[in-house]
Amino acid sequence: MKALLALLCALPLAAWAQTFRSNEHSFRLTRVVEGLEQPWSVAFLPDGRMLIAEKAGRLRVVSKGVLDPNPVAGLPEVTVHGQGGLQDVVLHPDFSRNSLIYVSYAARGSDGVGTELARGRLVGNRLDDVQVLFRQSPKGSRGQHFGGRIVFDRGGYLYLTLGDRGEMARAQRPDDHAGSVIRLHDDGRVPKDNPFVGRPGWRPEKFTLGNRNMQGAALHPSSGMLWTHEHGPQGGDEVNVMRAGANYGWPVVTYGANYGTGTKIGEGTHKEGMQQPIHYWVPSIAPSGMAFYTGDKFARWKGDLFVGALRDQMLVRLKLDGEKVVSEERLLKGVLGRIRDVRVGPDGLIYLLTDERFGALARLEPLP
Repeated sequence: MKALLALLCALPLAAWAQTFRSNEHSFRLTRVVEGLEQPWSVAFLPDGRMLIAEKAGRLRVVSKGVLDPNPVAGLPEVTVHGQGGLQDVVLHPDFSRNSLIYVSYAARGSDGVGTELARGRLVGNRLDDVQVLFRQSPKGSRGQHFGGRIVFDRGGYLYLTLGDRGEMARAQRPDDHAGSVIRLHDDGRVPKDNPFVGRPGWRPEKFTLGNRNMQGAALHPSSGMLWTHEHGPQGGDEVNVMRAGANYGWPVVTYGANYGTGTKIGEGTHKEGMQQPIHYWVPSIAPSGMAFYTGDKFARWKGDLFVGALRDQMLVRLKLDGEKVVSEERLLKGVLGRIRDVRVGPDGLIYLLTDERFGALARLEPLP
């Protein structure tokens, strides 16, 4: 009976596998796990298991291609509100020693709902010693633009992306966390060299300002710089390099326009003292999730930047020359659905999560 059940479970996945040819590699697309509810992010544990965050507030474990029906216990309380819910899950850089994982999520407070950051020690199938390290302030009533990506840099500093919460003017306010990248020590303390520390009226956690809604973030494999992408309005999705104290312009400058009317937002596309994106999309692709390819399975993709797209349901590959995009290739359009997360696994393969009610984890595997 067990053998029959295993065969029945394996058949849909094997039957689903498809092959594709890109400009530089042929690959097979295989569905690894199904039955996920709006998965948002995936992290790889040293023992080969994977953690998958579902927007509804569940952290799931995948072991040897099997989804554990019991979620990880002990998470902080998650509020599902519009686009917000459980978002990113990331391992501490020294996880093998301390077993710490970090999660970003939407949470309710006295002034509404906003993004928070917590960490806990993964013990078996639960989180122990959970601590809330950061709470966005002020929060808000709207259901848009929670950001939520977490990245550690080579110095051990933690970065958290925050959207403007659907209130565009907040991205330019010094006393508001919204529309910023936040930089912290791994225990939530504010680094003394943060760019706005000691400036009256500024939130000391802020590392940048003028960002709309960053749902992709990754560390450049050569420079060690933090790269992000963010949703524009009607057009104007951007890829940016995050620099301490920089203003990325939203909503004063943008390549996008107002929804529906197409009318102008702000003052145009350029303004002195505000950063220009290194790449942008018009019309919008609704980017979410991003990763630099650092593995050894796709040699000709080494160093390329991969971006998931929700609106056009595709995977975008950007070929880079330093901080310049020299070419763009669009893969898997309409094949998987809305791609929410993109990660390179420790096996050198590329993993994708689909933001669907019946979502899946899929994998790109090279063909000879």
